Amino acid sequence: MYICLEGIDGSGKSTQIELLEKWLITIGYNPLKISEPTGSEVGELIRKMLRSPHASETNFQITLALLFAADRMFLMDKIQKAESEGKIVISDRCFYSSIVYQNDDEWISQLNKHAKIPDLTILLDLEIDTALERCEGTDHFENKVFLEKIRKKYLKLAENEGFQVLNAENGVNKTHQDIKRIISPKLSLCI
Repeated sequence: MYICLEGIDGSGKSTQIELLEKWLITIGYNPLKISEPTGSEVGELIRKMLRSPHASETNFQITLALLFAADRMFLMDKIQKAESEGKIVISDRCFYSSIVYQNDDEWISQLNKHAKIPDLTILLDLEIDTALERCEGTDHFENKVFLEKIRKKYLKLAENEGFQVLNAENGVNKTHQDIKRIISPKLSLCI
């Protein structure tokens, strides 16, 4: 099973992935935890570029989309191998992030046609002001106007793709419980 947590910057994805990994280990699974961008050289380049004041410019965005697609391909073999071993793959972001953060949905979808679609995607949704309070402010994208646009795109994508949408305003523990409530039936568990 391949599970992805999505959401705007500051929505709590990294925290919830850590908690999810610990919970899965506690109940007897050996999950593979991944994130985008990866720790590869391409992923490190992406992180550096995201801090540029030019990060939202059109040509810069095209370059980032290409780099994200290349970086994502490093994960495909890992995901397939883990699933063949019966592991649960949990991901902090996937190609859905590229769809909402970059501007050309059709091109992004085509560019990522070899990326595996998660079996379950959970969108952690919250108000922009809360997200900005949580952000470090190092990425050019961490501003109110931009994040409002991204949040709307995420909610529309969630509706179109059938994501589970969770209110991430409820605090770390409540959000974690909600995630477990969504995942448990998929694992034939009662909580």
